[in-house]
Amino acid sequence: MSILSSITLILLAGIGAQWLAWRIRVPSILLLLLAGMLLGPLSLLITGAETPVLDASGLFGDALVPLVSLSVGLILYEGGLTLDIREIAAARKAVFSLVTIGAGVTMLLAGGLAYFLLGLPFELAALLGAILTVTGPTVVGPLLRHVRPKGKVGAILKWEGIVIDPIGAMLAVLVFEAVAAIGSGHSSHVAMGVAEGLLLTIIVGGGIGVLCAWVLTEMIRRYWIPDSLQNPVSLMLVALSFAAANSVQHEAGLFATTAMGVALANQRRVRIHHIVEFKENLRVLLISGLFIVLGANLALEDLQAIGWRELLFVVLLILIVRPASVFTATSVEKLTRAERLFLSWVAPRGIVAAAVASVFALRLAGGDGVDPSAEPTAMQEAAGRLVPITFTVIIGTVLVYGLSASRVAHRLGVADQDPQGVLIIGAHKWAREIGRMLLSKQIPVVLVDTNRMNLREARMAGLRVKHANVLEEGIAEELELTGIGRVLALTPNDEVNALALQQFVGRFERAELYRLPMSAGDTEISAHEGRPLFAKGLTYAQVASRFGSGHILKATRLSEEFPFEAFRVLYGAAAIPMFTLSAEGRMQVLTADKSPQPAAGDTVIALVDPEALFMGAPRGPAEDQPTPV
Repeated sequence: MSILSSITLILLAGIGAQWLAWRIRVPSILLLLLAGMLLGPLSLLITGAETPVLDASGLFGDALVPLVSLSVGLILYEGGLTLDIREIAAARKAVFSLVTIGAGVTMLLAGGLAYFLLGLPFELAALLGAILTVTGPTVVGPLLRHVRPKGKVGAILKWEGIVIDPIGAMLAVLVFEAVAAIGSGHSSHVAMGVAEGLLLTIIVGGGIGVLCAWVLTEMIRRYWIPDSLQNPVSLMLVALSFAAANSVQHEAGLFATTAMGVALANQRRVRIHHIVEFKENLRVLLISGLFIVLGANLALEDLQAIGWRELLFVVLLILIVRPASVFTATSVEKLTRAERLFLSWVAPRGIVAAAVASVFALRLAGGDGVDPSAEPTAMQEAAGRLVPITFTVIIGTVLVYGLSASRVAHRLGVADQDPQGVLIIGAHKWAREIGRMLLSKQIPVVLVDTNRMNLREARMAGLRVKHANVLEEGIAEELELTGIGRVLALTPNDEVNALALQQFVGRFERAELYRLPMSAGDTEISAHEGRPLFAKGLTYAQVASRFGSGHILKATRLSEEFPFEAFRVLYGAAAIPMFTLSAEGRMQVLTADKSPQPAAGDTVIALVDPEALFMGAPRGPAEDQPTPV
């Protein structure tokens, strides 16, 4: 098969596996690994041929290791771009403990199991332990969106998954340096070499990464590069930081690309959202291609060698290593037992573990750091087991956590099973008034807008805000939606409202997507475009006019002595009920297709005219009134 045909096959298999995983709602990693193995070692069994359909080593040759390393660097760079340090303020202690103490416990226990249970040489067992400290943010993210944990556990897991990748990769690099030193007969200098490597990795990698981030920021700020070249230049600088750091300190490039991403994400001098979006698209291609190539590069005899010991290793990682890591790291944190148990049940491994294991296995098998004239050591001979064991861990953890995390979260009571919060698209004055009223009733509220003045006013009112364009691809994944269960599109642009709600189809139930029609004749709208809010015939202009003329939001608690009919008499037919809150705190958004039927004990939040109290008659022209409910 020609090089062009092989690359085309990799792209087709990767994107096809991603699409199929989306259609049948399973983690894409599983199908990507399966596709890679079907094209590689499993094709030998299916076709009976002597060579696999996709020969990754033959296709890329000596370029395979640097290509995989650079791809991992780009993936870590994309992960760093999502790390806004301000967003982890509430969970920073737990995250810090997990990525330091927890990572150390995981490395020691996983390495010990690999040595005693799997029979790996001590050096290789230590390397495997370091590799398995990483989790899989590309798996954790979709898993958390499905489970929707409440409290701090969602944020802790999200940021642990992002931060632990470069730390785990750095640990693996340092252990690899020690392994190479031992293999070359310089074991007496291992401790000094590890300490020196750690300092050089942090100083060189971090320094080069931050410097490249500063250069890119200045080039954008000074308009030295056009908009059309900003993404290519950023990609060039990522590759430059990776290569420059590696040339000074072996494998420091991974830390450099991560540092560059973090530095860019936390600077406030230029907007980089278009760069983040480009890197997200690039990440999909890289993950697809990497898993296909790495899966195809497995040897058939390595797969056949996987037995009960490897399966028991995965079980012990899930049942012993992860819980021990979490409970040790969070022993002084203010977390409930249920929160610790849930943290103990989510640690899937992903692309970084697979790629790092593949890189180091190829280097070790090739004799990196070992005298080529010497006889192959037991460590070199066992290096081929590193990748199949890692892939077994990836498949096992993704399957177990993916299939059980939601049930475990619900059983422990840490899942946001019925989120009552509201995402409001638009942060103008009366949208803020609605947000303040709901927040006063303990309903979580997030406002999204591109107008910084509106967001500043909302923030001063104590509301959670997000400066973002809701029409940008992937906005539903970017927003922190813990506790949010419905969306109200309240911008003055009907097309923006309809398109914005489409971004959240699949993330929320369609019955919980709402918008306010621009005209009275625009109430027959599809579920994709949102349910019409509040009352039949009510329009955005009518609501804005009422707020502008002095109407206010009132929360009124009903009782046996004061039923909804008395509420109508008190506030008049012009009052617009918007929400009802049950005595248990469950909120219902009122719509044009469902008349309110609040019971005693419920609270009605309505837009009322304070001058119409006890008059029982609306104020203003009759044609400006919605149909009474």
